[in-house]
Amino acid sequence: MSEKNIVRKIAVIFVTDVVGFSKLMEVNEDQTLQSFRACKEILDKLFLEHGGRIFNTAGDSVLAEFQSAVSAMVCAAEFQKLITQRNNSLDPRSQMIFRIGLNMGDVIVEGENLYGDGVNVAARLEALSQPGGVCLSKGIHDFISQKVELTFNDIGQQKVKNTDVHAYDLVADGVPERAEITQIHSKAEEDPRELGAIAVLPFENQSNDPDQDYFVDGITDDIIANLSLWRTFPVISRNSSFAFKGKSVGANEVGQELGARYVVQGSIRKGGQKVRITAQLIDAEKDRQLWSEKWDRSLEDIFDVQDEVATAVAAQVNPTLQNYEVERIERARPTNLTAWELYLKALHTFHERTQTDHKDEDLELSRELVEKSLLVHDSLSVAHSLMSEICIAELLQHTAKDSKKTVEYILVHGRRAAELDSKNPRASDSISRHYFFSGNFDQARQYAQRAVKLNPSYPEAHNSLGQALVHSGNYSDAEPHFIKAIELNPLDTNAIIYKDGLFFTHMGLGSFEMAYSLIQECIAQFSEAGFYKGFRASVMGHLNKGEDAKQALDEYLALRPNLKKKSDYKKIFVPNSSLADILIEGLVQAGWQPEEET
Repeated sequence: MSEKNIVRKIAVIFVTDVVGFSKLMEVNEDQTLQSFRACKEILDKLFLEHGGRIFNTAGDSVLAEFQSAVSAMVCAAEFQKLITQRNNSLDPRSQMIFRIGLNMGDVIVEGENLYGDGVNVAARLEALSQPGGVCLSKGIHDFISQKVELTFNDIGQQKVKNTDVHAYDLVADGVPERAEITQIHSKAEEDPRELGAIAVLPFENQSNDPDQDYFVDGITDDIIANLSLWRTFPVISRNSSFAFKGKSVGANEVGQELGARYVVQGSIRKGGQKVRITAQLIDAEKDRQLWSEKWDRSLEDIFDVQDEVATAVAAQVNPTLQNYEVERIERARPTNLTAWELYLKALHTFHERTQTDHKDEDLELSRELVEKSLLVHDSLSVAHSLMSEICIAELLQHTAKDSKKTVEYILVHGRRAAELDSKNPRASDSISRHYFFSGNFDQARQYAQRAVKLNPSYPEAHNSLGQALVHSGNYSDAEPHFIKAIELNPLDTNAIIYKDGLFFTHMGLGSFEMAYSLIQECIAQFSEAGFYKGFRASVMGHLNKGEDAKQALDEYLALRPNLKKKSDYKKIFVPNSSLADILIEGLVQAGWQPEEET
């Protein structure tokens, strides 16, 4: 589509969604859907009365346009009033609270749908709105303030998700009046250091044997995992912490790079059946040691030492824990050290591999090692969850000989891992990924939520939850989980994959400029990833980039010679994804001419 054929207009945009919808669904899915349908009926009647037209829906989100700003404002006020009356007559479990954002601006018309800044700003205002409230742009306020008998509160200039907008609140009963605010997130929400984020650096191998690196790295991994289970502070991911392996850096520099207030570092010396572990906790901002300890133990006691390190560090980071009897961290412990060492070698190889499509020798070696571990001792939960992760990698790297069987093996090993250790977050995440690759996003979401609950500092769980939400059409709900995954894994070069989740979010919301910027970042890291090239061609089509979009499309189609029909694309994309049609439409706008379906 050329620029001259783009249809633009000024429209009043109304955006609303349910506060805490995902949590309500988790508690009682049937009751939540019943309540939402009842509220949607109220909204539909008001739209009919005031001239609103729904142009897009995504889960609990509703986007509508009005010809009149006054009509949109009156409709929003009446809807919140009616919802309040409804809630007052119901049991708390059946109540539902909405946020509303209103904006007037330029939009792009594509069929029945609308895109552009006018829509994006309305969505940002909805996110800024208080529960039960209405938040509107200054443009709407100035136009309607003298024409309606409503009161408004100026909350000043806001920067919401890279968008600057002067906003007003509707003053309404039951909604607290807030003073002018300078930002919608507190410093603690924006900066992990305000929450006492902690980074565990790779422990130093002092055994004078490089072959023992796997053992040292495994101990570090376990300390990270155990600390994460405390849930009282964020723990920076393993991959970002391991970016400092073998480097001589100060705690202050590490804290700045990783966004961590505290740093744990130490060393391990293994000799025969004896091991010495030293650890220290450092305040990164002040570069001051807070605590240190040393353990000399036999390898039979190694698991007790790991828990002791995690417990002692947690108590130092969060002094309130010292006042309580803290339940010891529970997890399944291997009874066979040989199986555990084979697992550690597999884990080390898996993390250190160079990811390549179609052939990856280190991925194959990881599988061989974990298979040997399970042959020696089948009751090792972490080995089963690692096997699930290997299967996922085989799918994504196109090394799986039979994709359907590989998807099933993800579930088999994930369930076995969960049976052996109900507190293993990787097990729940693996099961979530099985359902995701099967196109069952509701089940994928539930297991990802469990993984996040088990370990709030596990970035893969946040990513899995975000993917389950974004592919089921819950674009706005998905975005915070991708952002959280990035925050928890700031230095891992492979963590760029979390940004493809943000790409999907913005594609679903129609924020194509932002989506284009994100996919460019992904391609910069993985320049040979064919699916990323397809995503780039699609968003360039939506942005009407003409010959550049056609060139990107041709580059993608050269990698996918069997892509003839729209149904062919859906076969190679995530099953049942709400994004498939959006991506296909972009490819068509870039110049793709799919064959007719037979």
